[in-house]
Amino acid sequence: MIPDTEILIQYQDVNLLQEDKTLTLRDVNFEMRKGDFFFLMGKTGSGKSSFIHSLICDLEIGAGTAKVAGFNFPLKDREIPLLRRKIGVVFQDLQLLSDRSVFENLAFVLRATGWKDKNLMRNRISAVLMEVGIEYTSSKMPHQLSGGEQQRVAIARAILNEPVLLIADEPTGNLDPETGKEIMELFRKINATGTAVLMATHNPVWVELYPAPVLHCADGQLIRA
Repeated sequence: MIPDTEILIQYQDVNLLQEDKTLTLRDVNFEMRKGDFFFLMGKTGSGKSSFIHSLICDLEIGAGTAKVAGFNFPLKDREIPLLRRKIGVVFQDLQLLSDRSVFENLAFVLRATGWKDKNLMRNRISAVLMEVGIEYTSSKMPHQLSGGEQQRVAIARAILNEPVLLIADEPTGNLDPETGKEIMELFRKINATGTAVLMATHNPVWVELYPAPVLHCADGQLIRA
């Protein structure tokens, strides 16, 4: 028997609905534990993004039962921020604030999640920038960074609060192969510390180079390969 504290995601017979109530994925049964690494694959429009958004309560669960990071769905409004502090997300479009430095991008997140001590914030930002290998970018603006550096800032932002689960939506999609490989190595390094990782990708090369279980979205279903 697996302790409940080890199970991060548990979907049982879950249906996912779009805002217009259109069924996106049906009968989803999936379990993810602490320290797991999963790839999420499928064609555009197959339901990958819907599955990701459902995990952070951005998409409605129409049927079935779901539990994520210790929270039973559906959540009350006041519970959603608490859930999201346990989950780090690297969005496909990065969503960096273009008018603020790297440091201020990260400080914004810390303040929004309840950090108040400036010294603790500064130390935490320095630590995560060092962890992702770009400590030298702290005072730079996003537009002054390469694509790979911007991606690392987005990853640093996602791990600021030491999430139990890190979700990445096509994190290497806009990068050249060599930079993409560096980003994959970084995710594997983060995973090795015990953080579970769910990564959506279109690139089968990563599955070959970094073997891990694969989830496929196809024909309205989520299937483990």
